[in-house]
Amino acid sequence: MSKGNPRFFKTKAFAKLAAKARISDLELFQAGFDLTQGKGANLGGGVWKKRLNKNMHRSIVVEQVADWWFFVYLYAKSDRENIDQAEEAAFKLLAAQYAAMRDEQLDDLLVLKEILEVFSHDD
Repeated sequence: MSKGNPRFFKTKAFAKLAAKARISDLELFQAGFDLTQGKGANLGGGVWKKRLNKNMHRSIVVEQVADWWFFVYLYAKSDRENIDQAEEAAFKLLAAQYAAMRDEQLDDLLVLKEILEVFSHDD
């Protein structure tokens, strides 16, 4: 599915929620790898939903041409069943913005710590 080695990222807001829910980078990395294999709910338009934390949480992940995957939203299954249509449409718009991102823009976001790269080990 991927053109090259996939890279996984989390937004600063997602990182805070994941830390509070005790979801490790190792779990996110595995979930991201699963997504590259099509193991997740494809909502279309570059937006995916993936279960995390022993099925206690759901994440919304946007994909940039199957190389970059961004964890952008996290919610507890106990708090809500699903995202609504308006939220899904907004995530699809966000996915389109990420799809247009160039390497330099990604590098800038990493330097500013607006996004953080997810690695296969916990720091």
